Amino acid sequence: MDGNGRWARARGLPRIEGHRKGVDNVRRIAQAACDNGIRYLTLYAFSVENWKRPKEEIQALMGLLETFLKKGVEDFARNRIRLRVIGDIDALPLLQRTLLKRALKQTEQYDDYHLVLALNYGARTEVLDAAKAYAADVAAGKADPKALDWEGFARYLTTADIPDPDLIIRTSGEHRLSNFLLLQAAYSEMYFSPVHWPDFDETCFAQAIADYRNRERRFGLTGEQVKQGEAPAAS
Repeated sequence: MDGNGRWARARGLPRIEGHRKGVDNVRRIAQAACDNGIRYLTLYAFSVENWKRPKEEIQALMGLLETFLKKGVEDFARNRIRLRVIGDIDALPLLQRTLLKRALKQTEQYDDYHLVLALNYGARTEVLDAAKAYAADVAAGKADPKALDWEGFARYLTTADIPDPDLIIRTSGEHRLSNFLLLQAAYSEMYFSPVHWPDFDETCFAQAIADYRNRERRFGLTGEQVKQGEAPAAS
């Protein structure tokens, strides 16, 4: 969800106003995802690298997270959305951590839709943590390294019970993944929009979905094999 700061700067506003508008847009796009029957929506909300930002901005972002969690639970319940999180939430401030855990508990019974927040998340950190956990299981005799395959290792990732992303959208004209779901994105389709996140509305979202549906997903096979049903095509 890139471009909040640039959106604000272009309007002569403080960066926090861009972030505030960005939070408002989360609800709009989450609803659009539900309306399109998209069961899993993952939002890169705060990366491990974001702690390097100015202290005042971090505090403001945590305040917005607090507001989002306090107001969002009713919306989640009404739409039968399960809130989930990937990343190290234990490093978040106590208030935000408490609200987040409460929201996770209050929505854990829902399965219609899943809103996944990547908070204090970084793909490289995730992989290192997974490797350490796997090594510990090997040392304890709980895992056989000779039998390791991707499915086995993926169970150690924070996304173990979350499908790999079909489509990754990045706003604001940047063309990189920025440490987001690097392993899970191996066969994801990419869509880069020049629109800043606060202005990325339902129409922009629909354009991204339409673009995705016009693509042929081959997963390493040939187009002919896909047409013969040997690999899943774009839904």
